Formats: sequence, structure tokens, C-alpha cells
Amino acid sequence: MPHLYAKTASNYTNMETKRTSTLAGLLLTGMVLLAQPNPERTFRTPMVHDPVMAQENDTFYLFSTGHGIQQMTSADLENWKWHRGGMLTEIPEWTRDSVPGFKSHIWAPDVIRWHNRWWMMYSCSTFGKNTSAIGLLSSPSLANPEWKDLGCVVTSHGKENTAVHAYTNYNAIDPNIVIDENDQPWLSFGSFWDGIQLVQLDSTMHIAPECHPQTIARRYGEKRTDLVNPTSKFAGTNAIEAPFIFRHNGWYYLFVSWDYCCRGEKSSYNVVVGRSRNVQGPYFDREGRDMAKGGGTLVIEGDKKVFEAAGHCSVYNLQKENKTLFLCHGYSIEHGGQSILVKRFIDWTDDWPRLE
Repeated sequence: MPHLYAKTASNYTNMETKRTSTLAGLLLTGMVLLAQPNPERTFRTPMVHDPVMAQENDTFYLFSTGHGIQQMTSADLENWKWHRGGMLTEIPEWTRDSVPGFKSHIWAPDVIRWHNRWWMMYSCSTFGKNTSAIGLLSSPSLANPEWKDLGCVVTSHGKENTAVHAYTNYNAIDPNIVIDENDQPWLSFGSFWDGIQLVQLDSTMHIAPECHPQTIARRYGEKRTDLVNPTSKFAGTNAIEAPFIFRHNGWYYLFVSWDYCCRGEKSSYNVVVGRSRNVQGPYFDREGRDMAKGGGTLVIEGDKKVFEAAGHCSVYNLQKENKTLFLCHGYSIEHGGQSILVKRFIDWTDDWPRLE
């Protein structure tokens, strides 16, 4: 396994791309819209937002927020090739019907291998509103993909849409699929509103009959009227999103991101975690606080030297190296708040994750 990034700003000086100002686009769309390098080149510091990973044979695939879902590949987790044009060449028409104003900028995908197929969920939304949808794709292979559109998994509807749909107090973005010890798939998702949701899926990776999303984590135990959301007048101040549930040694670990992304050097993102013996929770942090009531043990935050903030994580077992890899994006101070990949190993001291 190649070495990971050292924790000093000097290690990021070899970024192989021309920088452009991103803050105007970031504030406009809520996502970091970054200038990418020549697609024929490989580079060591990928500029990504909301990274997730998969491995097929000897190739690692990195998927992230972008037009048509951004895709990169690597043989060593160090040198990454950017694939021009996005993973999806055609955006399903239902996404635009479900989410007025959505075009092609897809957020926060998740990918998993289950029952000999790859399954990918992705988010369709517009920044700061919860009229959103999570879509589903499937392919037998990543190397020779044949992505099939399997439609919508779950939608949410904001107050601006109540004339057409009933209001939902959650936001259908940031999907994460987890398979429990009984080979049962579950979907966690959510951003702001009433927090992180969990719902059981069926064998087609759609919501199982008679099952409904339930809240398993919130940023605060009760509504805060003393806080202001600097990014949305609709979402409220329950600043929690981007769940990722990871099984380890008989525990389910719920990683979530607190506070605010997508603001460049003004971002305040950080990742916290809790654990449960049951995938449905309740999830408690190291101090015994329920995550549904504001609990969470810090995993990573901005160090104010290399990164102003860091969040939206994913976690993977690397079988060959016998290690657990933690990925997230960090808002680089050296590069004006641009969002780049952060890679760290996890040390499972006392069955709690600590980044090496």
C-alpha cells in the first residue's frame, strides 16, 4: 500500500492542474466546480467532492459529485486518471420530472457490490431545498459498464411543492447502502431537515413494502432558534448530512458530517461517528450519547493548516493490505478552499475508529 498524504501543506504543491476561482460557482450551485486536468494525464491530488470508491480486480474506481457523476481510476490509490465527460452520458428524464431545476450536476453517489452486480445510488436536487430524489443504477461490471437505469428509490418534497406533493421533513440526498449480517440491504440518507434517515430495501434495492424512513441521527437534540443557516433559508439549522454505515467486528458504525460544506475556506465540515450492534440503531458515541439526540464522537475536522474543514466520508476494507481506508474531501487552505481528496487509514483502537 503506498504511503498516504503527509499532514503538511507542502505535500500538496505538486497538484497538476491550473487553478481557477471556484467560490462564485460554489456559492451559486452549492458544489465545488473545479477545473480538471487534461484527461490524458494522471495526477496525485484529485479534486473531488463527496468521494466514494470501489475495487474491481486490480483497479480502484473513485466516483464523486459532478456532471454525469465524476469518475477516476487508479491502480495504486496514488495516481488517478480523470475520465472526461462523466460516468452517465444520458441523464434519465424522470430526474428532471421529479426535481424541477435539476439538469445534470449529480451529487454524492454511492456504489456497492451485491449479488454479483454493482449498484449505484445518486442524488438529484437543487442547493438548499429538499425537493430531491435518489436514483438507482446497476451494472454487472465497472471495467466494461452497462449501467441500467432502475428509476427512483425515494423522493422528498419541499414546502414550495405542497400544492402537488405532501411535504416531507427530510431531504432525499446523500445515499449510502449497507448490507447487514443477514444479507439484508438498507439505505441511509439525509441532509438537514430532520436529519439522517434509514429504511429497509428489497432485493431490487428499492424500499421494501410497508417500510418508511426513520430518523437515526440529528445534529442537535432539539430545535435551535439561536442559530442561523448561512447556506439555506429552507433547511433549518440541523446541520447533519452524508451518512456512511460501516460494519466492523460486530458493530455498525454510523459516520456523518456535521456543520457546513460547500463554502470554500468558510466551510466548517467535520465528521463524527457513533456505533450500534443493530443496523437500525440506536447509535451511541464514545461518551454514550445517542446520535438521534445530538451525539457524535469527532473523527476528523479542519486542522487550519492544510484543510479549513473536511467531511462527507466513506470507509473501505482493503483486503490485500489488511487495513481500513477512510476517504473524505477537504477544503484546502493552500488552494483557496478547493475540495480535494483526503486519504487516511483507520486504527480500530478499542473498536473505535481513530485516523492514523
